[in-house]
Amino acid sequence: MNLLRKILLPIVPFYYFVTWLRNKMYDVGIKKSNTYRFPIIAVGNLSVGGTGKSPMIEYLIRLLNEKKRLATLSRGYKRNTKGFRVVTTSATAKAVGDEPLQFKKKFTDVIVAVDADRRNGIANLRSLNPRPEVILLDDAYQHRKVKAGFYILLTAYYNLYCDDIVLPTGNLRESRKGANRANIIVVTKCPENLSLKKREEIASKLALKPDQFLFFTSIAYGKDVVNMSETKSIHSIKNQPFTLVTGIANPMPLIDYYTSLGLEFKHINFPDHHSFTDKELDELRTHEFIITTEKDYVRLSSHISEDKLWYQPIEVSFIQDANVFDDKLLEYIKRDFS
Repeated sequence: MNLLRKILLPIVPFYYFVTWLRNKMYDVGIKKSNTYRFPIIAVGNLSVGGTGKSPMIEYLIRLLNEKKRLATLSRGYKRNTKGFRVVTTSATAKAVGDEPLQFKKKFTDVIVAVDADRRNGIANLRSLNPRPEVILLDDAYQHRKVKAGFYILLTAYYNLYCDDIVLPTGNLRESRKGANRANIIVVTKCPENLSLKKREEIASKLALKPDQFLFFTSIAYGKDVVNMSETKSIHSIKNQPFTLVTGIANPMPLIDYYTSLGLEFKHINFPDHHSFTDKELDELRTHEFIITTEKDYVRLSSHISEDKLWYQPIEVSFIQDANVFDDKLLEYIKRDFS
């Protein structure tokens, strides 16, 4: 914890009270939440920073896309446009946000949209022809103006919400009690060999309600790095130095992974969702071989020549009970919403 965060500790009770009061007003109906007669799945977290929302959204797309007509709705963080927009493959990250553009480029048959006002975004999506049958809300756990039918709460293994406090000293956007709204809680970015004993310890700390379900996932790294025209196996670059460029909340898992493979690389780190300046882009263009994250690739690919730039694909990997998780989601979207 840095000094400034320690200094701001007296503000924590005020922030806690304001967020508690806001949630209470929604819970008792003083503030109104829109409900819907079709499946809406919200994915989010209690904390700021990366818990793996984008890989989870992609996992859900793969799971559900062949079952129902699917749409994703994101805020479009750091975009330079306003209001509702349907994302196309020719859009730019500046116009729609890096993660929504990533979704669209990967899943071209899925409707991808952005709108900071989720109620407006849902209304616009449902006015499309054909209209989506299921909507995935990306990073919408605190967006209480919309009441999703199913909530998936993510918490990173190295920074569990039960070990944290609210902003500005901690990283929580709201109190730990917010976890009570979740149908499913997923501990993300776990070690692949996480023991049953450790999982039981975490489950005890999280103190789930009887009707909640807990899952553990790790990051599965693709065996190849990829760009728009070709792939290159990780094994083939064992003796080829490269520059790793990251603009994500926590690059350490990727750094640790490449280090464990014995790869030789220089790491250049930027803040999450970083908007690259002309000077920074000019400097990056001097590097002969760059590997980055898929989210960063979306922002960099129009500025750096294709032969120099590659990205590392990742996916969610369940440590156990993936079929149980899948069944819970499939059961939900098959409900009678009339």
